[in-house]
Amino acid sequence: MWNYEYTVPENKRVRVIVHTDCKNEADDQFALAHHLMTPRFDVRGIVAGHFWKNPQTYGEEGTAKASYDEIQKVMELMGLEGKYPVLMGAAVGMKDEETPIDSEGARFIIEEAMKEDSRPLYVACQGAVTDVACALLMKPEIAERMTVIWIGGGDYPKGGFEFNLMMDVHAANVLFSSKVPLWQVPKSLYKVMAVSLAELQLKVRPCGKIGEYLFRQMVEFNQAAAKYEMPWPHGEIWGLGDQGTIAVLMEELEKVSYDLVPAPRVAEDMTYIHNQDSREIRVYKYLDARLTLEDFFAKLTIHFG
Repeated sequence: MWNYEYTVPENKRVRVIVHTDCKNEADDQFALAHHLMTPRFDVRGIVAGHFWKNPQTYGEEGTAKASYDEIQKVMELMGLEGKYPVLMGAAVGMKDEETPIDSEGARFIIEEAMKEDSRPLYVACQGAVTDVACALLMKPEIAERMTVIWIGGGDYPKGGFEFNLMMDVHAANVLFSSKVPLWQVPKSLYKVMAVSLAELQLKVRPCGKIGEYLFRQMVEFNQAAAKYEMPWPHGEIWGLGDQGTIAVLMEELEKVSYDLVPAPRVAEDMTYIHNQDSREIRVYKYLDARLTLEDFFAKLTIHFG
């Protein structure tokens, strides 16, 4: 499928479920493409997540479907149409911390976690964690059979507003209070994956249909967002924050890039409530932006340049 002049030993590969709110902004598409081009990752499936509190033109009930359609579009532009299962996640966030939303995305997470496979399973969450939380409530035993990577949550120790967390605070609390190993990449850290539009024009746009689309849809989103009176986006730079799900799986094992902290609880204002007498989670404090972004540019050029 790919043009690499190297192979990744099978016992070094890991299973990955990509969970993405792929039509919410303009960076999820980059992370999805990166996951699919990375031979260390055996991508088992892709779950389309909601962004219902930012409905844009899709309506509150239509954002997961918009993500689903965008995933299919990215795969088609990469020549991967039909190569990976794509599952619909919940249309909205959880109404409380006890009632799971049954979706094909949540059921797929359960199915993959329950398979007998010696390779570890990672669920790479690039948005709300609704479907992971629901899967954990529906089948608690999967907590010991996978690791969740989450791009989301405010900075420690205080916390506060963060977009992915805002989408479903109830789900975040289910995740924090569960037993599932959790690797969290909080807000200020995922922002280190910064690129300029000029850099993307030079390195991404020339790379076939997918490169042209990745660049163009970001430029168009950048212009569309300008009508709102808010400081984000900057105007000429962008944060490919969702690339953090790749970064944490690509780094050297000997590098300790995180702190182990007791899992907090999240208040309604999205601040952290500590002293929960709970298990420890990884909270990342460093991502290798150079390695991650250059790896993406190289893979895109190798295959589509």
